[in-house]
Amino acid sequence: MKVFKNLSELPDFQDTAITIGSFDGVHSGHQKIIEQLVAFAKKAGGESVLITFHPHPRLVVNKDKNDLKLLTTVEEKIALLEKYGVQNVVFVPFSSEFANQSPEQYIEQFLVKHFHPKYVIIGYDHQFGKDRKGDFALLKKYETKGDFEVVEIEKQVIDDISISSSKIRTALKEKDLWSAERLLGHPFSLLGKVVKGQKIGRTLGFPTANLMPLEAEKLIPAIGIYAVWVTIEGKRYGGMLYIGNRPTLTMFNNLTIEVNIFNFDEDIYDKTILIDFVEFIREDKKFDSLEDLTMALGKDKIRAQYFLNPPKEGNKTDKSLIDRFLGIFK
Repeated sequence: MKVFKNLSELPDFQDTAITIGSFDGVHSGHQKIIEQLVAFAKKAGGESVLITFHPHPRLVVNKDKNDLKLLTTVEEKIALLEKYGVQNVVFVPFSSEFANQSPEQYIEQFLVKHFHPKYVIIGYDHQFGKDRKGDFALLKKYETKGDFEVVEIEKQVIDDISISSSKIRTALKEKDLWSAERLLGHPFSLLGKVVKGQKIGRTLGFPTANLMPLEAEKLIPAIGIYAVWVTIEGKRYGGMLYIGNRPTLTMFNNLTIEVNIFNFDEDIYDKTILIDFVEFIREDKKFDSLEDLTMALGKDKIRAQYFLNPPKEGNKTDKSLIDRFLGIFK
């Protein structure tokens, strides 16, 4: 997959199938659009081009009153788009000048001029141009002049719940990882750089890697302990991840993200690792002593290992076994 981050770097695209959007999360609805993008690129005899934006348009248009947190950073989005078969990804530098183009300028001077599409694949609610006045109907009017065909993808629904990035953000804030993954079509993930911490976990027998997200706008799930998969240089390990301000350690009062990686004892400072969230284990809490904290961490590890490798009945996880198991610790 080729990635472009500047319009001046683009090759002379011809007969492309293109789609445009923020694609935050690259969720199940986005994946339906991508499936069509890839199929229509083959039909056109050209390449698939996914056009997205950085920074996210809402961070530019509503920057004075915006607390938007992103499901995917640039690098996370690139990895997912490659997984789903996109040939070219174009990150358009989004600015107030770009946002203030008229819808007609957007079509003529941006889409047609740079991408020469044969097919333009868009979601059912796609809007563009100044004040978001451009839509499917306007693109249809340009089909003959622009020598392209517009394909609209209907709203994607899972169990009567429309898929949207905002619903996924809500699920993550509510620690509902099952719903988030179901809507995403893949686990929620976090790319982070390993930075030096206070090494308190090592003294408790649970050494941790402290993580710094790659982008400040990245959404961080709710405070608590999670079962996770950790990918380091292509190898995957089980682990448990903590998000919180360590209430038992009263000398510290800053939000921290740290992961205890099972069966792993290597120096990974300054390396970037990938976290895939699997299940929420428990809420954060203050313990009366470090001994109580250590005992709780031991139980957390057992729970995490259970969620990462649960008993199976056929191809389905036996939820009743998990419920009975967790009942031991209530």
